[in-house]
Amino acid sequence: MKRIKIFFIVLCSFVVLAALISILLTYKNLSAGIEEIPEKENLIVGFSQIGTESSWRIRNSESIFEAAAEKNIKILFDDAKQKQSNQLKAIRSFIVYQVDVIVFVPIVSDGWDNVLQEAKEAGIPVIVIDRQIDVDSSLYAGFLGENGYEEGKAAGKFLLQKTENMKKQKINILELSGTENSSIAIERAGGFREMIQKDSRLNIIHSEDGDFLRSRGKEIMDRILGMNNGLFLDGEPIDVIFSHNDPMTLGLLESFEKNNISDYPIIISIDAEQECIDALVNGKINCVVECNPNLGPVLMELVEAVAAKKEIPRVTYMEEKVFTENDDFSSYIPRGY
Repeated sequence: MKRIKIFFIVLCSFVVLAALISILLTYKNLSAGIEEIPEKENLIVGFSQIGTESSWRIRNSESIFEAAAEKNIKILFDDAKQKQSNQLKAIRSFIVYQVDVIVFVPIVSDGWDNVLQEAKEAGIPVIVIDRQIDVDSSLYAGFLGENGYEEGKAAGKFLLQKTENMKKQKINILELSGTENSSIAIERAGGFREMIQKDSRLNIIHSEDGDFLRSRGKEIMDRILGMNNGLFLDGEPIDVIFSHNDPMTLGLLESFEKNNISDYPIIISIDAEQECIDALVNGKINCVVECNPNLGPVLMELVEAVAAKKEIPRVTYMEEKVFTENDDFSSYIPRGY
């Protein structure tokens, strides 16, 4: 009987000891697991860019990467390859990842309501850059980019000055427009028209969507030259070309060279890429309105503000210049893009 009691006591001791060891091991594993969860030291920004279609667009992305690196802000980048459907997927993936801030360049102005509502419900602020959107303003924190309307007005103002003393009763304009339904194309067209209506001689005889692409600019001009045997449209001479961006302008210049066009019309472009500034200096273009791609530093300040739950301005415009054939380029600083 005594031996049975001793055996029972020893057995109980082993059970208690095993339980204690199990508890200690479990606690150790839990502690190890907690230590392995990475702490969120830096801000994380989900950035959806529309593509890499131009030097301007590439520089736009580079500016954001550079500014983020200086602030130790991590960028989750997605190239939409010119498709809104890709951007919608990217923004939803940013929401799942629980980034701190979402930044995106909208390809077109509409179709964002649902995904931005999802971001709002997830508590993730959104900053729209470069192109504006047509949604309830409560769905995003603010906009940073260019003033497309003022860019169009600057282009129109130069044309008014350029043609003021031109001895023609009618001055025909060909417009190469940007992507259909994009805010920037709508704004540039509107600003330009507001200015040229001050001179009844200025007349847009044709406007065509070149989708902001160099290839489309060349394609459109090749077709016009081929169908009209020169710089004409339906028998009307083309006196002025207003192009919504530099890549389309460079495409039409390629077409001129290919088709041996030597007598250039007045050409006005927007962006101020180095290649177009070079063409301006060489007398092939008359005016280039700057669209500043270097918004990275300003954007990162806005990112830090909204991440700290501070309000930012509804609209922040970048400073931009106008370059014309009358400028002195002797001390000109290269664009870098």
